[in-house]
Amino acid sequence: MVLEGLLRWPDVDGPGLVAVDAADRLILDESAALRADADAGSIVVIGDAYGALTLGAAHAGATDIRSHVDALNGERALEANAHRTGLEGCYRALPLGPDLVSGARVVLMRLPRSLEGLRDIAGLVAAHADPAVVVVAGGRLKHMSLSMNEVLSEFFGRLDVTHARQKSRVLLAREPHDGRDPEPAAAHVEGLEVRAFGGAFAGARLDIGTRLLLESLPSEPMGGTADDPLIDLACGTGIVAAWLATRHPHAHVYACDQSAVAVASARATMLANGIDHRVDVVRDDALATRPSGSASLIALNPPFHSGGAVTDLLAPRLFADAARVLRAGGQLWCVWNSALRYRPLLENAVGPTEQVARNAKFTVTVSTRR
Repeated sequence: MVLEGLLRWPDVDGPGLVAVDAADRLILDESAALRADADAGSIVVIGDAYGALTLGAAHAGATDIRSHVDALNGERALEANAHRTGLEGCYRALPLGPDLVSGARVVLMRLPRSLEGLRDIAGLVAAHADPAVVVVAGGRLKHMSLSMNEVLSEFFGRLDVTHARQKSRVLLAREPHDGRDPEPAAAHVEGLEVRAFGGAFAGARLDIGTRLLLESLPSEPMGGTADDPLIDLACGTGIVAAWLATRHPHAHVYACDQSAVAVASARATMLANGIDHRVDVVRDDALATRPSGSASLIALNPPFHSGGAVTDLLAPRLFADAARVLRAGGQLWCVWNSALRYRPLLENAVGPTEQVARNAKFTVTVSTRR
């Protein structure tokens, strides 16, 4: 791929690593003839983490591509790579909804890890794309399963499977039927209504780490005003924010996540609990839009996956931004897998850190801002 040397992962301290892999190359190769026959505006890209599919298609001549990336840092990487390659005007970033896929003839997609996430995307495409649409969905073999074929077959009458190449494979889905718009899964958990669109962490349930955090949060938290809201950082489906808002009915709460599906899920959770007027749910890169020294309490269950990869790079960034936003004496309440040994990182980033609770797998700490 001509663009391969120009596409980069986001990297604050340097140029980053090449953000193209064998699955991207295979998706582009398998879709080349389809894209050549597609009209302007009829190509859609979903799950293109850093721009290889969108910009690869644009470099081959596609125009007015519609693109959706769930992670905000991935969306920004696509923007940066488009600028780097001079292809800024080749695509439009859209949310996952009917406008993204309406009338689409070719859909290029990196297969999501979540089957429910795949089900939401496949149903949406089947409901709104052109009847002649072809979905070219690929991934690394280690992240693919036969269950993905079954999910696609729920909404497409024909499914073809390519030969594997460089530990990657592509599924080609045609003949859409029985399409539907995504609806969040619903559950009643610990007195709360929880909503989760496909792909949201833990789905419509309470994971054991978050449960331990909820059991540990202070009964009379500091803050809670409009200028000093209680913050649920990396909020997922918004369970922590909803818990805080329902137990402190006069408090203002702020929830944020960089995942578009998490934000949609959290907003649905707030609406289901009748607290959407008191909880601001924002798509943000950590707490980038919050002013420094403005919060008294932040709750955090830090993620340790970026896409399909397990990484220890996410939590330190969240700790550092929480420290920036906390006022002196403010507290970061954090739950983490005990094997990750985050306490020294929290001590260094935030301040004195005490263990509040621990079970067989998770630890809850409170760190006080110096």
